[in-house]
Amino acid sequence: MAQADPNRTVVEEVAGWIRVYSDGSVERLTPPGAEPFTADVPPYAEPRGGVTVHDITTGHGVNVRLYLPEAAGDQSPPRRRPVLVHFHGGGFCVSRSSWALYHNFYAPLAAELGVAGIVSVYLPLAPEHRLPAAIDAGHAALLWIRDIAHGGSNVNGDEHSTAAVERFRHAADFSRVFLIGDSSGGNLVHLVAARAGEEEKLGVLHPVKLAGGVLLHPGFAREQKSRSELENPPSLFLTPEMIDKLLALGLPMGVNKDSPYASPELAAKAVAHVRMPPFLLMVAEKDLLHDPQVDYGKAMEHLGKKVETVVSRGDVAHIFYLNFFAVQSDQLTANRTKELVHTIKCFIDRH
Repeated sequence: MAQADPNRTVVEEVAGWIRVYSDGSVERLTPPGAEPFTADVPPYAEPRGGVTVHDITTGHGVNVRLYLPEAAGDQSPPRRRPVLVHFHGGGFCVSRSSWALYHNFYAPLAAELGVAGIVSVYLPLAPEHRLPAAIDAGHAALLWIRDIAHGGSNVNGDEHSTAAVERFRHAADFSRVFLIGDSSGGNLVHLVAARAGEEEKLGVLHPVKLAGGVLLHPGFAREQKSRSELENPPSLFLTPEMIDKLLALGLPMGVNKDSPYASPELAAKAVAHVRMPPFLLMVAEKDLLHDPQVDYGKAMEHLGKKVETVVSRGDVAHIFYLNFFAVQSDQLTANRTKELVHTIKCFIDRH
């Protein structure tokens, strides 16, 4: 048995989720009770629930998971449908697009929304890859979609993946691309949209156009604790320790929460003169980050940005809709999840 290195010590830890060691190595963990949510779901080319799932290595240095509705591209003539680009949560430090946590929500969502597909980005994780690495990955995914729109493939994969991308190309309305993100992925919706807006005059993404963004319980926070952080109860997927430590590990070195990456007011101020697409901001009443999320919506509206804020009422907490056990067993959670999906669908249909 190998001896433990006596000089290797834990320098930072988020209980149950991540350990950072003095030699720079990182150990990612699974807290008790979270195992079903963190299980990897392999891709599959045979439809399940009307959807196939494909893991694709693009030519832009980013990997994506493509949820492709079975009917996409099969109509004659095909009806062009909107595209969703998904950014997973995890405080920029943990989780993967292939986790059951996301698969059990986004696979059926792809079918229910009637989109051409959902492109879920495998984000680089901090602290090995601090921001802006995840922003760069999100932008790279948009560049890959741009290439598909121009007739390229940029696919390094098997024949099923190549065929899936072809079906996606023929079904997609590239002028109606929506960003969607959970928790810290919600922050990325804002940050990636801001980068796209800054480059708009250069035509970098043409013919891809961002038609909107959906921020699902985004991870906005400040150094000074909000009332909701102090009064709302923690959950398996969000605790005060996670808010503080994951953001400290995920933000650029020397940057804290009072920055455009996390602060609701500073995030809005940073895009004051940038054209941003309309946003749908979803908030849960018992989320620890309820207050800064609502403040973000107000700050954006104050600057003339289009933000529709919808609060899920009752005893529902951070990313409740991803807790598939609660969705199946608790009527309130099930109802609020149905309402959330309906709200997303209406938002996309309007834009």
